[in-house]
Amino acid sequence: MDKIEKIIKNTNEKNQEKVDWTKAWSTKYEVLKTYQKEVDISKYSKEIRKMFNELQKDYGYSKLDAMLVLKDILAHEYLDNKKN
Repeated sequence: MDKIEKIIKNTNEKNQEKVDWTKAWSTKYEVLKTYQKEVDISKYSKEIRKMFNELQKDYGYSKLDAMLVLKDILAHEYLDNKKN
């Protein structure tokens, strides 16, 4: 964990923008290579954008903070319901 935390701490936004995260994670999770051809992305994007905008408006979050909050909520929902 220490190595991961150190990498996170030493990574800046400019470096993150250079990484194709979908491609990087698709080496571990095959679905990331194929979902774009199967999923109605605009349907989900519309709902995500709505939540994203509401977080910014309701709580005064920046774009980055709103995105981080949504990602964290999604991760917790997954972990909390993974057992079901």
